[in-house]
Amino acid sequence: MSIAVETAAGPVSFTEGAVKELKKLRDQQEISDDFGLRVGVEGGGCSGMNYILGFDQKKEGDQEFIINDIKVYMHKAHGLYLVGMQIDFQDGLNARGFTFNNPNAASTCGCGSSFAV
Repeated sequence: MSIAVETAAGPVSFTEGAVKELKKLRDQQEISDDFGLRVGVEGGGCSGMNYILGFDQKKEGDQEFIINDIKVYMHKAHGLYLVGMQIDFQDGLNARGFTFNNPNAASTCGCGSSFAV
């Protein structure tokens, strides 16, 4: 069985701050090479859909991308909602955490972790 890895530009992008924080988390938690960063969506949240962001193993239906030297898994069906999205990491006085700039979202909630299409 061959494993296809997308080498062209991935469906999402990371800011420099997000890359730094993701690599730091990966190293601190000693995450094995069997895991990649899962980027996706799930139903729920105050605007209809929540973002998924966390280290996970590859599952059936996933596409695999290498983005900024980070292995990224995304279920094929989620690309419709996430293509073109930029993930950032904020570490300021007002907010700390990952933020999602999604051009596909018709509206987002105040917390920024939920959106509607």
